[in-house]
Amino acid sequence: MHTWPREVIRRPGLSVLPARGPTRGVVMVLHGGAQHGVREVRPWSPPFLRMAHLAGVVWRAVAGQGIEVWLLRNRVRGWNAPRLDPVHDGRMAMARLRALRPGVPVALVGHSMGGRVAFRLADDPAVTAVCGLAPWTTEKDWTGQLESVRTVLVHGSEDSVTSPESSYAFAERACAGSEVLRFLVVGEEHRMLRRPGVWSHVVRAFARDAFAVGHPDGVLERARSYPAARRLEIAL
Repeated sequence: MHTWPREVIRRPGLSVLPARGPTRGVVMVLHGGAQHGVREVRPWSPPFLRMAHLAGVVWRAVAGQGIEVWLLRNRVRGWNAPRLDPVHDGRMAMARLRALRPGVPVALVGHSMGGRVAFRLADDPAVTAVCGLAPWTTEKDWTGQLESVRTVLVHGSEDSVTSPESSYAFAERACAGSEVLRFLVVGEEHRMLRRPGVWSHVVRAFARDAFAVGHPDGVLERARSYPAARRLEIAL
């Protein structure tokens, strides 16, 4: 009798939204998941669809200025320590990107677990900016890789899945070596569904700011004008 393998070997999925004209930068978008799980991430998975929508928001804002948007779909849904499956997937995607777009700067945008992955991938020399949306952070996560990388965190004040307090502590540690801005979306929870326009606005502003293209939205520039102590809890 035929027996199926316990785990199917898969490859992460990559979708590329092309720039108009020569590519001068890439935004890579990373979705969320779970602490544990080897179930395949399907194209209709809510965490993936959530970030597919934001990938489109970013693309419409920056494609005309020569910025591509890459959307990664992980092989499996879990973080799965000590394997760290989504980090492995992200590094594979970055290797592919470097091969196809050598020398092009990269900005990372990740939600929840994808935010944690984005912070890990910031050690890649191509990465110049990183944005974590409702990021999963812990006291064990290091921040040295964010040195000289512009870093933005956005968290809902009512998030009960990932901790706003933990992301504040992470941002505070990261401040030692990089420019860090952290926004608190008042009344919002983890899925970013109560005030979707706010999240879209910040992500568009982040992408434009990362590559200095288009008309600045102002939200990041205003945040930079605040005293250092206020830049980690900017209410939106």
